[in-house]
Amino acid sequence: MTCENADMVKHQPAVTVVIPAKNEAENIRPLINEIRAAMDDVFDYELIYVDDGSTDETFNILKNIREEGFNRLKVIRHQQSVGQSFSVLNGARNGKGEWLVVLDADGQNDPADIPGMLKTLQAAYAADPKKVGIIGHRVTRRDDWVKRLSSKLANGFRDWMLKDGIPDTGCGLKATRREWYVQLPAFNHMHRYVPALIQSMGGEMLVHPVNHRPRMAGVSNYGVWNRLWVGLVDVFGVRWLQHRAKRIVIREILNGD
Repeated sequence: MTCENADMVKHQPAVTVVIPAKNEAENIRPLINEIRAAMDDVFDYELIYVDDGSTDETFNILKNIREEGFNRLKVIRHQQSVGQSFSVLNGARNGKGEWLVVLDADGQNDPADIPGMLKTLQAAYAADPKKVGIIGHRVTRRDDWVKRLSSKLANGFRDWMLKDGIPDTGCGLKATRREWYVQLPAFNHMHRYVPALIQSMGGEMLVHPVNHRPRMAGVSNYGVWNRLWVGLVDVFGVRWLQHRAKRIVIREILNGD
């Protein structure tokens, strides 16, 4: 793995935005332009793209954008694909923001929703420190019927087993306290179970309606059997983690001089 991190902003940003990307060359510039339009004048942020073993021009385009002067951008390049969950986790671990925002690289998540989600989460956290995350709810889906069906079945099975109360855990747009996210159990596909994992640590996730759009370009590798099989296998492990998790409440710490 190599990391392009020269010329980063000197100060610590308030928000780290992480985007895992594999063979998304056509979507990079349009999505970054939308993120900048939504965030530049609202939040102090850094943008971390994790190139997860792409075989197209994804990395070169990201490198060019940095060289053009967009110093908020940091690029992490995986030599080979490790999957979406570990890509997001790697980006979060290399971030510096107090708050973490995650979204998909295909352009279906709308960056215009990010400021509202973050402000809602920050206000909720200030009132109750247990409210450490927020996830989008794609009220109107812009996917084909196969993807909608697979998500509906997977969400139904997951909610029946885990009872996390989240209507759309498959939404790629979410925000949390970064310190919480990096402590979540690391396993493949864990990004689908962030609300349940947060709850197992004693935190709470809010739900926020978001816009959903057709994919900008390229193709998706997800289908009904992929989603169902992943859901059937992983949900049992997450249920086990729910029951095994320890919720530690620190009452007081005395430091000696």
